[in-house]
Amino acid sequence: MQISIEEIKKLEKDSYQIIDIRSEDEVSHGAIPGALNIAAEEIEKSVDISTDKKLVICCSRGKKSVDIAEYLCEKGFDAVSLKGGYVSWLLDAMKEDEENERDIKADVEQSLRKKFKKPIWRKFTKAINTYELVKPGDKIAVCISGGKDSMLMAKLFQELKHHNKFDFEVKFLVMDPGYNEANRHVIEENCKNLGIPATIFESDIFDAVYEIEKSPCYLCARMRRGHLYSFAKELGCNKIALGHHYDDVIETILMGMLYGAQVQTMMPKLHSTNFEGMELIRPLYLVREDDIKAWRDYNGLHFIQCACKFTDTCTTCNNEENRSKRVEIKNLIADLKKVNPFVEANIFKSVENVNLSTVVAYKKDGIKHSFLDDYDNR
Repeated sequence: MQISIEEIKKLEKDSYQIIDIRSEDEVSHGAIPGALNIAAEEIEKSVDISTDKKLVICCSRGKKSVDIAEYLCEKGFDAVSLKGGYVSWLLDAMKEDEENERDIKADVEQSLRKKFKKPIWRKFTKAINTYELVKPGDKIAVCISGGKDSMLMAKLFQELKHHNKFDFEVKFLVMDPGYNEANRHVIEENCKNLGIPATIFESDIFDAVYEIEKSPCYLCARMRRGHLYSFAKELGCNKIALGHHYDDVIETILMGMLYGAQVQTMMPKLHSTNFEGMELIRPLYLVREDDIKAWRDYNGLHFIQCACKFTDTCTTCNNEENRSKRVEIKNLIADLKKVNPFVEANIFKSVENVNLSTVVAYKKDGIKHSFLDDYDNR
C-alpha cells in the first residue's frame, strides 16, 4: 500500500510517523523534518517506533519502501510506503516555496554576506588566494551536480563576480548524464530559485555504465568529468570548478592511508592530463561540510544527494561494502576528535608537512625514489 504527500497532509499530525530508511549519508544531504532515520532491518525492534501510529516508510524514490511496508504489515504493523519517496516530498516542499513567493535568491545571498561570511565566504576567498585558483582572464566552468556543495559554489562565484576585483568569466554547467524526470526537475528548480543561469547539456553516461559490474560509480565519475572538460573547452573555458570541500580532503587522505597504503591528498588544483590547457580547481577546499549544511538548513534549501536514476536499485551506490568505507572514515575522525580536537586540522596539514628525509620511498612524476638512493653518500 502506498500513500502520497497530498494524502499525508490530510492526516492528523499525531496519527502517523515517517520512517526514513535511507542511509545516514543520504539523510545528511536532506531529510523530511521530524522523520525518524532508521535502517529497515531495525524497525521491528526499535523502541523509537510508535506502534499505535501509521508508519510511513520513506526511501529515496518509493521503491525499496514498498517491500518494507508490505513486510511490516505482515508483522502486524500499520505501514505504508511513501509514494515517490523523499524526492516526492522534496518536490512538494519546493512547490510550496514557489506558491509562497519566497525570494530564495535574496535570502541566500544575504546569508552569505552576513551570517555565513566568516565560515564560508572568507574560507572560499582564502582558498582562492592561497592556492591561486582564479586569475585575471580566466574563464571558469562552474560544474553543478545538483547537490548542496556545487550549488553553494555557484552562488559564491556569483558573489565573487559581484566584488569584481579583476576580470574573469564564469559559465554555470549542469551535465545531465541521464537523470530521471524528478531529479532533473529538482536541479532546474534550484537553479531558477537561486538565480543561477545554468547551461544544461546531456549525455548517456548512466546507460553506458549501468551494465558494468566492477566499479561503475568510479567509471561514471570519470566519464562525467571527461564530458565536463570537453564541453567546458568548447565554451572556451580554461578551468572547471568542482565542489569538493575540506571534509572530502581529510577523508580522502585517511582513506588513502588505510585502504590504499599510500600518502596522497585531493589537490586544490591540478592540470588536466587529457585536455591540454585545462585545469581543475576546488574553491571549497577550506570550507567545512557542517557549515555548508548549516547554510542549507538556515535558508530552507532542499537538494538531492545522488541524482543517479538507479539509486534505489543500484548494487554499488547503496550496498554496505562500498558505502561503509567513507562512513567508517567519517566516524573514525569523529571519534578521534573527541580525544584530540585538532585531529582534523592535523590530518589536513600532514600532507603539507611531509619530510622526505623520513620517508622510506616516494614517487615523483611516476618514478619511484628510495631513501637508499643516496643513503651511502650522506
